[in-house]
Amino acid sequence: MNELIEGGNEMQSRLPALLMIATFAVAACAAPPPAQAPAQPQQPAAPAATEAPAPAKPDKLTVLCTPQEDWCQAMTKAFQEKTGIQTSYVRLSSGEALAKLRATKDNPEFSVWWGGPADGYVAANTEGLLEPYVSPNAAEIPAAQKDPNGVWTGVYVGALGFCSNKDVLNKLGVEKPTSWEALLDPKLKGQVAMAHPASSGTAYTAVWTQVARLGSVDAAFDYLKKLHQNILQYTKSGSAPGQMAGRGEVAVSVIFSHDCVKFADEGMNMLEVSFPREGTGYEIGGVALIKGAPEPEAAKMWIDWVLTAEAQEIGPKVKSYQLPTNPNAKVSERSVKLSEVKLVDYNFDEAGKNRKSITKRFEDEITVAPQ
Repeated sequence: MNELIEGGNEMQSRLPALLMIATFAVAACAAPPPAQAPAQPQQPAAPAATEAPAPAKPDKLTVLCTPQEDWCQAMTKAFQEKTGIQTSYVRLSSGEALAKLRATKDNPEFSVWWGGPADGYVAANTEGLLEPYVSPNAAEIPAAQKDPNGVWTGVYVGALGFCSNKDVLNKLGVEKPTSWEALLDPKLKGQVAMAHPASSGTAYTAVWTQVARLGSVDAAFDYLKKLHQNILQYTKSGSAPGQMAGRGEVAVSVIFSHDCVKFADEGMNMLEVSFPREGTGYEIGGVALIKGAPEPEAAKMWIDWVLTAEAQEIGPKVKSYQLPTNPNAKVSERSVKLSEVKLVDYNFDEAGKNRKSITKRFEDEITVAPQ
């Protein structure tokens, strides 16, 4: 009995502990499983960073070139050596270049036009043949020598003058001309040469010079009709009359003075330059991007380069003595000093806008263009 009592007492003393264990077990079975963090959607791996491909370097350029042939050659050669771009050119006078741009408007053959008077560029832009491009190097060029909208930028300047053969003048008993009226001397009948304004920018400069100095187109044509009586030949190229004078075919030619100096330096040393005291015209030789250019990036590189002093110092090396527009370029001692020449008030915009009508009137009233 005592054993039972002792056993019962032991069981009684252990019962609360057993009940506690059972309670924890039941609670454990009834409790929900611990919450888990919701699964995060898997983010796609970030693509590896790649550099944008560099634009392909232009590999060729075709230049429409208006100055003398040897200058065209020297410029394209220097540009090709500097950039590695295969560069070719076609040399046409200013009027011929404008006609070519018109004819190939829908499928341009050239990407950049370099050289020739600015009024030709104004005429081309009026017909939608050019595309504006403001080169970063254009900041170096004086405002008066470039289009404010970047249609064309000046690369050189030249003054129109008389290029005379001293020997022929002596035989004729005529002094070298120092006025436009002097060219009307009856002793010079058949002894004057100039180019045709339809094909030559030089000749168009001569025609517009008469408009500028006489005040109207009608007055200019009155003078040109008188001058026509002394003209031996109207050439296609603006500089060709100077060569005619150098060969003794005429006494006087109307050309840009730098071309006369070039021919004298090349052996025609009987040639001399003079300027009309009433005033003469001048050119700002331009450069422009052709609309629809097949090689636009190379063309822009050309424009950037020809505006540098380095490029503008190439001309005198081939006896092309135009004045550079970049003020940092060296000026040849053989270049004309504009401060010593009286210039007319030459309005390039007006000259360019009227070029088509004036050249047509010249053909209708004076003579047709040479073929």
